[in-house]
Amino acid sequence: MSAKRFMEVEVAYALPDRQLIRKLQVPAGCSALEAVRQAGLEEEFPGVDPETAAMGIFSQPLDGRVRPLPAEYVLEPGDRVELYRPLQIDPKQARLARAAKAKTNRKQK
Repeated sequence: MSAKRFMEVEVAYALPDRQLIRKLQVPAGCSALEAVRQAGLEEEFPGVDPETAAMGIFSQPLDGRVRPLPAEYVLEPGDRVELYRPLQIDPKQARLARAAKAKTNRKQK
């Protein structure tokens, strides 16, 4: 009988006014999704759904393209799983709005 090996990882989630980074001991072979479930973020942040939240490891998205999906990504010791909030505005639209505002400001001078 072999002893189950554990490793330390972090799960992080942030709102504009509050952040939480929870250190966990998870078994070797644990997926990112399993670690997030174990972290219990939905208790601290109602509305967070680990099943649908966008996730990444150190700002590298777990999107199924470059890196596996959260349920498939096997964590390594020291990994930090980050949950991402949905965008409030499309970055392209935000850039266009800033450019339009800057153009208006230049004309007023």
